[in-house]
Amino acid sequence: MTIQECYKEMGADYEEVQSRLRTEERIKKFVLKVLNDKSYNLLCDSIAQQNIEEAFRAAHTLKGISQNLSLTALYHSSSALSEKLKAKEYDKEAEEMFEQLKKDYAKTVEAIQSLS
Repeated sequence: MTIQECYKEMGADYEEVQSRLRTEERIKKFVLKVLNDKSYNLLCDSIAQQNIEEAFRAAHTLKGISQNLSLTALYHSSSALSEKLKAKEYDKEAEEMFEQLKKDYAKTVEAIQSLS
């Protein structure tokens, strides 16, 4: 799979990231770093431990990473959850947001792992 196909698969904006990072090599280099980022695992662990403050920081980090790389679907779900957690709220709505983020993250990682 090419980097452009990867971006299409994960619901991301290739043109936007290309305008920022310029080359396919650079885009691929930074997208592959998502696989080693610990923010998602920290978010999951923090929510399981009901540490909302730490969960907020992890969601906010994911939001920043996905915004910088134009990972549109993941950006929207991490942004929504980040805003909810910023208010120190974890209710049914936040739980639904977290479920959507998990789906978007899995789709993103699966696409990135398919890069050739």
